[in-house]
Amino acid sequence: MPNQAVVTIDGKQRILKVGKPGTDGVSLVSADSKKATLEWQGERFERTLNKQITSNFSAPAEKSEVRIERGINGHYNTPGHINGRLVNFMVDTGATAIAMNHTEADRLGISWRQGTRTIAGTAGGDTPSYMVTLDTVTVGGVTLHNVQAAVIVADTDNDILLGMTFLERTEMREENNALVLRKKY
Repeated sequence: MPNQAVVTIDGKQRILKVGKPGTDGVSLVSADSKKATLEWQGERFERTLNKQITSNFSAPAEKSEVRIERGINGHYNTPGHINGRLVNFMVDTGATAIAMNHTEADRLGISWRQGTRTIAGTAGGDTPSYMVTLDTVTVGGVTLHNVQAAVIVADTDNDILLGMTFLERTEMREENNALVLRKKY
């Protein structure tokens, strides 16, 4: 993902983007496939990617729970994977399905034009969309298979909404300013 990097800050994975305020005071200055330049308290430093970061991240199989900290904007954002590809999710209990724009679907290699054409009701009004089935969706230690998603044919934000087609298959609870998801079955 150009101009983005997944970093671990105080034991929590975060996706940082160039030009966007970072979490915990850490900002991403630049990133490529070999290294990332970060800034913290006015000091810049480089970190090279290690084997764990460049390969697909997967949590231990026995862990079926994930804790997502509430962001300063009040939203729950978390890195995850769709079909093994890294994405950034924003939890949205008001979204019927996982939802993404067509640009993100193309980046992820999803054949959305083969999906079922429908109309999605969005904040901007009714928009053409396609319903597809994702092979796997992973957030932390929770991996679900055959998850329905909507691909919106519009230029929307690149964050992918983690909607009810994923969330309804988990137990959700708020705990100490965090959302905890546990796989139901």
